[in-house]
Amino acid sequence: MEILVFKTNITSKKKVSMIAPLLTSFPGIRQWNFDLDDCDKVLRIEAAGLSPGSVEQLFLSAGFSCRELT
Repeated sequence: MEILVFKTNITSKKKVSMIAPLLTSFPGIRQWNFDLDDCDKVLRIEAAGLSPGSVEQLFLSAGFSCRELT
């Protein structure tokens, strides 16, 4: 398992509820959570064999943006 960390434009619980079904059903994602109090609106994902680019693409397809933090 690895932890991936992303900066997102998810700014509210309503937006989290919009992207939640996609994250929950995405292959390889075991757990995820948002820190909406952080200035970067951080998304942390626990996953196996998941590329950051696939998460970024998932967000784009849902009308949001995210970028991996390194």
